[in-house]
Amino acid sequence: MKNIAIAFAISLLTILTSCSREEKAATYKVATKQQEIDQTHAALTGVLKSHLKNNKVDYSGLKKSPKALNDYLETLAAVPESTFMKWDKKQQMAFLINLYNAATLKLVIDHYPVSSIKDIGSIFKSPWKQKVVPVFGKLQTLDYVEHDLLRAKYKDPRIHFAVNCASIGCPSLRLEAFQGDKLNSQLDEQGRAFLRDTTKNRMDAKNKTLYLSKIFDWFKGDFTAQSGTVEKFITPYVSEADRKLIQQGGFSIKYIRYDWKLNKQ
Repeated sequence: MKNIAIAFAISLLTILTSCSREEKAATYKVATKQQEIDQTHAALTGVLKSHLKNNKVDYSGLKKSPKALNDYLETLAAVPESTFMKWDKKQQMAFLINLYNAATLKLVIDHYPVSSIKDIGSIFKSPWKQKVVPVFGKLQTLDYVEHDLLRAKYKDPRIHFAVNCASIGCPSLRLEAFQGDKLNSQLDEQGRAFLRDTTKNRMDAKNKTLYLSKIFDWFKGDFTAQSGTVEKFITPYVSEADRKLIQQGGFSIKYIRYDWKLNKQ
């Protein structure tokens, strides 16, 4: 028993030390004066077009050629918060969504090959709680970007159609980066693509049942705060025929088991 306890303690120390090293390994400089970035985020679009096909990511190829992704993340990391705060809300949202998605890609390739993003980290620290996202002079977690910044400050449930968790169950990555001046149309397109993907959301008209992604369960409060019910929230994004049926009422919701397998080619 004593040997087991010692072995466990050594394992725990190794994990914690490893996590500490990972968090300290990435260091980024923030500009001391205002630094603008390309608001089209063309660099990320280039990465996506090179490594994304049929909604699947070529993580192997990206791991072999990570420079463009790393350079893009360093560009975002150099933006001071004072500069960020001068942008309009849509530009801020696009910046944070792109940051989240780019940082997720980097997190995966830094640990690739893995079968799921959930294989990264440990029982003590999930991938979303690792400080791997460079923003405003600090390393933050993916959870911080999604929950403390995007969800808390902008109150737009369509964010859930845009941030990608590197899993098959997620709304798919776009072939282009998000842009402030196109954000509304991009988020609506993401919503339509997600709600009309029958592997993730579908309707059983005969039995009056909506089979929806667990995202609508996990973040139900975000959707109902805007529309009152999940059913009302999704109606603009489904087909016209489905919309008419939902508006007649009487549908129940069942949530589909989330597929955490990596969205790899």
